[in-house]
Amino acid sequence: MKTGFIGLGNVGGKLAGSLLRNGFDLTVRDLDRKVAQPLLDRGAHWGDSPRQIAEDVDLIITCLPNPAASAAVMEAEDGILAGLSAGKLWAEMSTTDEAEVKRLGALVQAKGADPIDCPVSGGCHRAATGNISIFAGCERAAFERALPAIKAMGRLILHTGPLGSASVLKVVTNYLATANLVSLCEAMVTAKRAGMDLNTTYEAIRISSGNSFVHETESQVILNGSRNINFTMDLVVKDMSLFTAVAERAGVPLELAPLLLDIFKDGERRYGAREWSPNIVKRLEEACGVSILAPGFPAEMADDEPEEPGYEVGVPGA
Repeated sequence: MKTGFIGLGNVGGKLAGSLLRNGFDLTVRDLDRKVAQPLLDRGAHWGDSPRQIAEDVDLIITCLPNPAASAAVMEAEDGILAGLSAGKLWAEMSTTDEAEVKRLGALVQAKGADPIDCPVSGGCHRAATGNISIFAGCERAAFERALPAIKAMGRLILHTGPLGSASVLKVVTNYLATANLVSLCEAMVTAKRAGMDLNTTYEAIRISSGNSFVHETESQVILNGSRNINFTMDLVVKDMSLFTAVAERAGVPLELAPLLLDIFKDGERRYGAREWSPNIVKRLEEACGVSILAPGFPAEMADDEPEEPGYEVGVPGA
């Protein structure tokens, strides 16, 4: 399967690397050609335009920072839509808006091609090794056709239902991760002010009912002081805003989510939109006059599990 990949940022570059590592004929493009160079050095091809890539490949993937960027790449004069034709696949791996992916999906279908929204979850360290989880919202036939490429990029693959369903579930899970991050910041600052050793605090949370994926990753880079989880405050604000939009359309009177969104908007104002998201703990550090630091934790997370071929995850009761 000839595959194209547009958007080689923190996540996209790693997903594209997994395709290349697993033998796919890969064409890549990014606004900054320098970030593509490691992939080009390993045998990937450079795409001169989104249209040209779409014309040349069977599956074209976008992984971009926001819905506006995806729309621009899709709908420009030399964009992806101009190069799509019957039988091709477009996979949107960005975290995006359900309504927007459906809008673009209808334009893709008008070309005779099939759209898929397939965002990822699990962190950049797992994207690098091909062990990240991937949601896929699309018709079952399109899912089956794209599955070889999806399995090369991720380990746990969930077909979530029709187009747009994956995007809804992605922002739901990102909302939960944000809530967990803020609660962990409060927990660790409280433990510090209460006189607890932070190494011991980390381990107490890890072996208890308070444990989570966020604790085992983001708490470590918080305690190291790097705060580098390859995810920034503006992306949290974007994802929380997308979640809020889903809830508003569904008529859900949210209580916690608006508070979390306000916390990260305040973090943007204080530390900058491109500050690492775990550094939201700095608001509490400053308010309480403490540093949430401890020895022995890594500056960045690394996936120490061997790469495994991806497989579809079943849904209980389905």
